[in-house]
Amino acid sequence: MNFKSKDNRNSNGGGQKEIRRQQTTTQQIIAENVKHLIEQLEQGKSEALTAYLSAMARFHNYSFGNILSIAHHRPDATHVAGIRTWNELGRYVKKGQKGIPILAPMIGTKRQPTEEPVEQTDKSKPMLIGFRVVYVFDVTQTEGTELPEPPTVSGDVGTYHERLVDFVQQQGVELEYNERIAPAQGVSYGGKIALLPGQTKAEEFSTLVHELGHEMLHKAERRTLTTKTVRETEAESIAFIVGRAVGLNTGSASADYISLYHGNAELLTESLAVIQQASAAILNALFAEEAEPLAQAS
Repeated sequence: MNFKSKDNRNSNGGGQKEIRRQQTTTQQIIAENVKHLIEQLEQGKSEALTAYLSAMARFHNYSFGNILSIAHHRPDATHVAGIRTWNELGRYVKKGQKGIPILAPMIGTKRQPTEEPVEQTDKSKPMLIGFRVVYVFDVTQTEGTELPEPPTVSGDVGTYHERLVDFVQQQGVELEYNERIAPAQGVSYGGKIALLPGQTKAEEFSTLVHELGHEMLHKAERRTLTTKTVRETEAESIAFIVGRAVGLNTGSASADYISLYHGNAELLTESLAVIQQASAAILNALFAEEAEPLAQAS
């Protein structure tokens, strides 16, 4: 069937409205999850933010909104997947289990608008046309074949320290050791990081991630728009997420992290978003060699 350009314009207009509606839905879901987190914090349940940051460590390949949803609905989740994926892995969802809602992209096709009728044989261009709610389940909600264990370092940073140093250098950031920065363990100068010599590998790893967080987030405009408390909390949150992801004992992100938001939902949303983006970039670099096995285990 041939379509005239007028019809194409009407179709595209409807498609744009649907995309805007989907985007609004996405923002609403994020806002609802942030509101839930703030309510938990205001009730003194600071472990709620620890759960959210821990989810960022476990699901760094997921979008910000989906991480919030997983942490909200199942804070202790470790590996999530849809029913079909679990079945392919030889596992099956237990009866009566409720799924975790996340947003999945919908890929469609779009023809280039022309003044001439479009032939059916013309190739269409794949594009993102919106999102839809789907449900995933944590491994604890399933039973069946045991999953392969993902790599762990049991409190030792192992080769991740070298990979982190490589990543820092790839960002164009100079790294040096300097005793004169004591008692500070690390300092970010904007384009250069100084570390205090004599730290354990685990301490140095965490310190370097913290200072790298400053380098990635707190330059120019964002530095002037945030307080020192927010900047330090964001950097420490990134260190918490990355350290937890590589198996370090990072303690808990508790009372100190409440200062991140001061009851301001917009500030908390913005901070969590940049924390997730920066930690995901670091973890993707650290886990590049294990990317395929980790994907299979997830």
